[in-house]
Amino acid sequence: MRILVSIPTYNEKDNIGRMIDSVLKINYTETVKNCGASVDILIIDDNSPDGTRQIVKEFIKKQKNRDAGNGVEGGDCFANARNDGNDGNDGKGGVEGEGGDGVGGGSLFLIEREKKLGLGTAYTAAFNFAVEKGYDYALTMDCDFSHNPEEIAGFVSLMKAEKCGMVVGSRYSGGIRIINWSMKRLLISYFANIYAKLVTGVKISDLTGGFNMYDVKCLKKINLGGISSRGYAFQIEMKYRVLKEAGCSFKEYPIIFYERTMGKSKMSNGIIFEAFFVVIKLRLGFYK
Repeated sequence: MRILVSIPTYNEKDNIGRMIDSVLKINYTETVKNCGASVDILIIDDNSPDGTRQIVKEFIKKQKNRDAGNGVEGGDCFANARNDGNDGNDGKGGVEGEGGDGVGGGSLFLIEREKKLGLGTAYTAAFNFAVEKGYDYALTMDCDFSHNPEEIAGFVSLMKAEKCGMVVGSRYSGGIRIINWSMKRLLISYFANIYAKLVTGVKISDLTGGFNMYDVKCLKKINLGGISSRGYAFQIEMKYRVLKEAGCSFKEYPIIFYERTMGKSKMSNGIIFEAFFVVIKLRLGFYK
C-alpha cells in the first residue's frame, strides 16, 4: 500500500521542514504499519522566493546521504536542514528525490515550477506523478498545519477498511470543527459548501476541503488534463469528477481544521469567484 502525500508550496519556509518531518514520521505509527502502508512525500513548489525549495533540497540531500550509507539517520531532520540553497541543482520544472528508505523513514521528492501556476495544476502534476510511479493512493494536504499530519493514519485505516475511491477529510461532517477562523470566513466557507452541494448534487459535507485521499485506480478514470480549476475550486471539481466521471465511491473522515499560525493565507476574491462559476459549469456538464 504505497501512499504519496502531495503538498503544494509557495513561501512556506516557516512550515516546510516541520511538515516533512511530521508526515514521514507517520511511517512509524502502529496504524500505518498494521495496514502494510508506506508514506512518501511529493512537494510541488511554485518558485517560492523565500527559500522553501532550498529547504526541501536539503532534506533530499540528507535522504541521499542516508541511502548511500553515509551515517545520516532519520528523526528530526529539520534540526539539521539549512536554508542556503547551495546544492548545485537549481533546475526548473524537474523532479528531485530518491526511492528507498529515505528521510525519516520514507522518501521525499520535489517538483520545481517556474512560477505560481495554481493549486489545481500542482495537484494534477502530483496525480500524474503518482500514476507514473506506481503508487496505490494519493493524499492531498496543505503545508501550513491547518491539516494535522497525524490524521493521515486515520485516512489510511479508513481507506484500507472501505476500499473506496476517495476519503474526504471533512470539517463539517457531524458538526463544525474549525479552530480560530473569523465568523466571516467561517460563514463564507459553510455556505459555499451548501451552495456547491445544491448546485452539483454531490452529497459530500465538505466539497471545498483540501485534505483528501484518492485511489490511484480512480484517478486513472479521470481526464486529469481536462481539469481547468486553478484555485480552491479544484477541490470541488475533483470530488465531482471522482463521483460523476469515474463513478467511484467515497467515505468522509471527520477532521479538525486549524487556522495557520505561520505564513500567509493564499485565499483571495478571485479564488472565491472562480469556485462560484466552476460549480455552475460542472452542473451544466461544461467540462472535458
